[in-house]
Amino acid sequence: MASGSLSDNPLLTSAKVVIAGGFGVGKTTCVRSISEIPPINTEAWMTAASEPVDRLDPGIDKTTTTVAMDFGRLTIDQDLVLYLFGTPGQPRFWPMWDDLCRGAVGALVLADTRHLEGSFPAVNYFEHDIDLPFVVCVNLFDGVLTHPLDDVRAALALSADVPLTACDARDPASVARALLVAVEHTMARTGGRAALASDPRQSHQWRQHA
Repeated sequence: MASGSLSDNPLLTSAKVVIAGGFGVGKTTCVRSISEIPPINTEAWMTAASEPVDRLDPGIDKTTTTVAMDFGRLTIDQDLVLYLFGTPGQPRFWPMWDDLCRGAVGALVLADTRHLEGSFPAVNYFEHDIDLPFVVCVNLFDGVLTHPLDDVRAALALSADVPLTACDARDPASVARALLVAVEHTMARTGGRAALASDPRQSHQWRQHA
C-alpha cells in the first residue's frame, strides 16, 4: 500500500468500491483494517433506546453502530487507488444504499455464517435492485471458516456467476485479497481495466475528502 500525494501520478485511476452487508458483519472493521489513511467512521453508541431496532444476539460484543457510512482509501497498484465506502447495516438505513452505491464500480458483500439470515437482504439488493458487479465474502470471525463455501453458496442461493470468497476483516492482507477478487470480477464483467476509470469530477471530489 502507498500513501502520500496522489497528484504526483497523472495516470492514476481511481475507483469506488462499496463494502456492504447486514448488521454487525464487520464492515467498519474491514475498512478500518485496510485503509491507508485514517478512516472516516460515523459510529454512534448503542443505547437502551435502540434495542427494539438494533437488537443484538446474546454473546455479541458490539457497543457502537454505523449510522451513515465508513470511508477509507487503498492503493493496490502504482496507478490504481480504491475509495472504500462502507454501508450502514441496520434496515432503517437501507434507503441510503442507493446513494452510497452511486458511481461505484463494484461491491464486496460481507456475510456472517453465524447469522446467515442477516445476509439475505444485502445479497437480494445487489442481485435484483441495482446493476453493480458484486462479490460475496464470508467474514472469518475468530479466524475460522465454519462452513464450506459451497454450502454457503447453496444456503444463499447465489448464482454461479457471483464469486464467493472469505477473509478475516481484521487482517489487512486478507481484506486486500478479497478486494482484488471484487476488482477482478468488475473487470471481467465490464470489459477490463478501463471500466475502473471513474468520472474525473468524482475522483477530484474523493481526493479532496482523502
